[in-house]
Amino acid sequence: MKKVLKDILYKVSLIATTGDMEVKVKDIVFDSRKVSSGSAFVAIAGTQVDGHEYINAALEKGAKVIVCENLPENLSEGITWVQVQNSAKALGIMASNFYDNPSHQIKVVAITGTNGKTTTATLLHQLFISMGYSTGLLSTVENKINEDVIPATHTTPDAVSVQALLRKMANAGCTHCFMEASSHAIVQERIAGLKLIGAVFTNISHDHLDYHKTFDEYIKAKKKLFDDLPKDAFALVNSDDKRGMVMLQNCKATHQTFALKSDADFKAKIISNTLEGLELDINGKQVWFRLIGAFNAYNLLGVLGTAVLLGEDEDEVMTSLSAIKGAKGRFDQISIAGITAIVDYAHTPDALENVLKTINGVRGGGEQLITVVGCGGNRDTTKRPVMAKIAVQESDKVILTSDNPRFEEPEAILKDMQAGIGPTDLRKTLTITDRREAIRTACMLSKSGDIILIAGKGHEDYQEIQGVKHHFDDKEVVSEILNELKQN
Repeated sequence: MKKVLKDILYKVSLIATTGDMEVKVKDIVFDSRKVSSGSAFVAIAGTQVDGHEYINAALEKGAKVIVCENLPENLSEGITWVQVQNSAKALGIMASNFYDNPSHQIKVVAITGTNGKTTTATLLHQLFISMGYSTGLLSTVENKINEDVIPATHTTPDAVSVQALLRKMANAGCTHCFMEASSHAIVQERIAGLKLIGAVFTNISHDHLDYHKTFDEYIKAKKKLFDDLPKDAFALVNSDDKRGMVMLQNCKATHQTFALKSDADFKAKIISNTLEGLELDINGKQVWFRLIGAFNAYNLLGVLGTAVLLGEDEDEVMTSLSAIKGAKGRFDQISIAGITAIVDYAHTPDALENVLKTINGVRGGGEQLITVVGCGGNRDTTKRPVMAKIAVQESDKVILTSDNPRFEEPEAILKDMQAGIGPTDLRKTLTITDRREAIRTACMLSKSGDIILIAGKGHEDYQEIQGVKHHFDDKEVVSEILNELKQN
């Protein structure tokens, strides 16, 4: 597929151009290693690498077009040079044009927030499939075109991949796409060029401060999604979160809210909450759902509100939604030999507290709750002691262990976590670096009726150590160990 450059640059903020604007471009590339003859190379100044330093490498590999913010002093002849205000934003707009603007054919809804993005997006995808729509999903766990799975590598793919996936969805007849929009993706303009029909805000708490540096910058990153919405879109926010209304400031889209505590356009009350499910009163109608916990009540309300704002009948939505399960690795339960193991992606203080309080809210009282938890390496270090403190406060026993240490020493991460544990709680805390052994120990300490929470990795089927991903699936490991102990 080849496209004329001037068509690809439609709506891009240009500063200057030199060369043939009628040249045909074979693909759009921002990684010089992927350049081939006929490529348009977009030089992006990233957080780790500045693409402007690789312009010569792109030219050597056959790039015919260079798009950049800063033009080199000497411009190679026979090459089309395009200077733009923002290369990252230009990349998204160019990619959208290259793939014939698929988001103009599909109703795309973006979901952002610290927690709940994956569950909300996944529930929406499952809901619209169950109601007969052809639907796409872009999420942390997986990307899907209807029921066909395309593995996910990032919460939000790069700008070119987003548009390529949306084009596949449009070609497959998809009418809707539900996507997670991470704070990184928003500030890095990975969703530039997308026409959104709506955006959903779930909540916000401390996370990714290794990247955003301050909580205020993190909030601004989320808010940018809503600031950029067009007038004909909708903005749906959790008004129980005090930053929910902040998201709506300067937002041109139609404002809608959901809540459990405050007045809202979509409001619910929790009637019952057990390990089997959740019963809500929504507008005077009592509905049972297969999900568990107050945090999932918010997710369900966000899904309901989104579906209604997309034109669906509220009663039909609630009926269909009541039969749907949650996302993989989100409060994922198995029960073997009377022991309940819960695998959850909770990797922030707020998420961990929500899951633990949910479990404690449905416990009978006699069973013990054992939590296995770690923190990722090369990420926000400030949350490590906080997460350990929450774990010991809300659990009967805690085993601190390795998560994805990446390029850090696991022992150093665990030492940071231990700093959050007071002297009186040390007696109920173990530190076992090896994650498999930590899970095995939790299983051996458990008896029938007990609950084990394995937090932090959820759907992930790997453990990243020194740049290498080793197969490791929490649910697979705990099932294997519990079955093994059951036989002995």
